[in-house]
Amino acid sequence: MSNLPEQPPESRSRDFAPISNSAATRTHTNGSRMIHHTDTHLSHKETRDPNLDVNLPYRTLSGDANLDEYTSERPEGEIDGKLEPDGEHHYKLVTFTPNDPENPKNWSKAFKWYCTMVVATTCFVVAFCSSVVTADMIGVEKEFGVVEEIALISISIFVVGFGIGPMVFAPLSEVLGRRIIYGTTLLVAVIFIIPCAVATNIQTLLVCRAIDGIAFSAPMTLVGGTLADLWKTEERGVPMAAFSAAPFIGPAIGPLIGGFLSDAVGWRWLYWIQLIFAGVVYVLITFTVPETYAPTILAKRAKKLRESTGQSDHVTEQDLDMRPFSERLRIFLIRPFQLLFGEPIVFMVSLYMSVLYGLLYMFFVAFPIVYQGGKGYSAGITGLMFIPLALGVLGSAACAPLVNRNYMSQLLVHPHRALHFRLVLVPGAQLGRAAIGGFPVGFGFIFLYNSANNYLVDSYQHLAASALAAKTFLRSFWGAAVVLFTAQMYKRLGYQWASSLLAFISLACCGIPFVFWFYGARIRKRSKFAFSDPTKDVETGAVSGEGRASELELERARSYVSVP
Repeated sequence: MSNLPEQPPESRSRDFAPISNSAATRTHTNGSRMIHHTDTHLSHKETRDPNLDVNLPYRTLSGDANLDEYTSERPEGEIDGKLEPDGEHHYKLVTFTPNDPENPKNWSKAFKWYCTMVVATTCFVVAFCSSVVTADMIGVEKEFGVVEEIALISISIFVVGFGIGPMVFAPLSEVLGRRIIYGTTLLVAVIFIIPCAVATNIQTLLVCRAIDGIAFSAPMTLVGGTLADLWKTEERGVPMAAFSAAPFIGPAIGPLIGGFLSDAVGWRWLYWIQLIFAGVVYVLITFTVPETYAPTILAKRAKKLRESTGQSDHVTEQDLDMRPFSERLRIFLIRPFQLLFGEPIVFMVSLYMSVLYGLLYMFFVAFPIVYQGGKGYSAGITGLMFIPLALGVLGSAACAPLVNRNYMSQLLVHPHRALHFRLVLVPGAQLGRAAIGGFPVGFGFIFLYNSANNYLVDSYQHLAASALAAKTFLRSFWGAAVVLFTAQMYKRLGYQWASSLLAFISLACCGIPFVFWFYGARIRKRSKFAFSDPTKDVETGAVSGEGRASELELERARSYVSVP
């Protein structure tokens, strides 16, 4: 049995931000390099980990966990763990073996692409379900005798679920694995679509839409991690680009299909079509996509080894070094808000993404106002106005490889400036020309979202999952809120000024990336949590040779999981 490799003398220590006040030292290896994370109450400051993998359970395991178990392949299928209680023998941490068929990264490329398309399609369906009902709010109003604002709650309460669900399902997936979360949440979502379709009162519709929103948030939360499970760092570029388009094409296609469907057979079929689509992806992802999360796969393998050998020392880090439950609760439920309201970077990026998300959902209310109410178009024809938006999303996904190359070239020169900025163009006063204005809007969405996610990951390293959760929470609640006041805004300001207001707000937010471009290093240096490069001069922007990004860091940086 091979021992853990010794730390090379040039390896630098890195601090891992703790949630507790206890001092402990985390040591794990990635490849041939040892990385030390020292948990201390004196400093929460993050330092750059060139081997950072946001897919590892940093939040679930304690500071003593050896994460090399999940990243290495050993011929003997195990590495030494901590000492057993007898003080003489070490636990055997189960690992993958070279070319291990149970390691998702070793599956055939064809099967990995199949799994990628299934989870991306699932993401598309979830986004589709959030917007397809916007095609016929008038039908709901007439059916139940309610005002427009009450009918629109069926959209808002669904989107609120997107912000609440990840707080629960993300930690559960780190303990139970991805497959069981996919299966149970999608089943719940499919079941509760049926009461929506046959609802006899508005209360039933709203309650079931709320449950569906929370349940459907799980696939949206886990899809990016699933792709990271499947693809090696250097392979993720194209799969991630394909996945990134799904959450934005879904909302654009929803009103298009829903418009013609509601014109033909009424608003209830907007829910039956959700049931059909969601039922198909539930079957595919539950019964054809295996478990992909390495800690869960290895935990099952360790259990089988204990049963077959009768030896209890075959374990995983989940058996040895789980954080206390109270500590995990604080990490998952408190830390996101701690970052959101205490860190300018997290707050401003979340604000920017919230404005973009709100802009998208404003379109779902504004387009029917302008085209159905103002021009007398049918719901189906109004849905056609979303085609340019979808084409813009596809165009930006196709350009993703070019952006990746630009990212790498910029990071070589300015490793501290990880945020790409894209000045999204929005349809201004001439919303009536949305067939033209929708394209640049869709084109900008993916670039902005991926850049923002990468910036948060670069800035907060092992705290990135909490920073992304904070962004998702604020974004979802703002997206839900704008749906409720868009109609009043258009009635009071008129079509031109209401649309111009959207443009002005978006234009103001374009300044946020520039703030980080010029002052990001200073902000991170003063931050309590964010990584700041000690080799960079904050005032001049000069970077020492040691601070320049390595090819490995660049490759890893461009393949971070993007959470929509």
